[in-house]
Amino acid sequence: MENIGHYMYGSNLVRHRHGATRIAAGSPGFDLSLEELQSKYSYDVAYVIAGYEHRPDLISDVFYYTPDYWWLILFYNNIDDPFEGLNVGDQIKIPKLL
Repeated sequence: MENIGHYMYGSNLVRHRHGATRIAAGSPGFDLSLEELQSKYSYDVAYVIAGYEHRPDLISDVFYYTPDYWWLILFYNNIDDPFEGLNVGDQIKIPKLL
């Protein structure tokens, strides 16, 4: 891994269309921060019910009264693709916001 700055160490180069960018997702540092996040915050346990499968925005709206935290639900549950990881009956963690 190349060190190209404090925020880019351990990042991955991603090429898309006509450009490239660096992202932290999938890097060892990102994985460590995910583990730290999951261990430091309390959470509620929920189950995905019919009508809410593959819809983190709807789940966010139920628990946080806004669809804006859909990404937090995916991040906290280590779900990359909601069409693969939010199925009816799946147990998920809903992090409590402070």
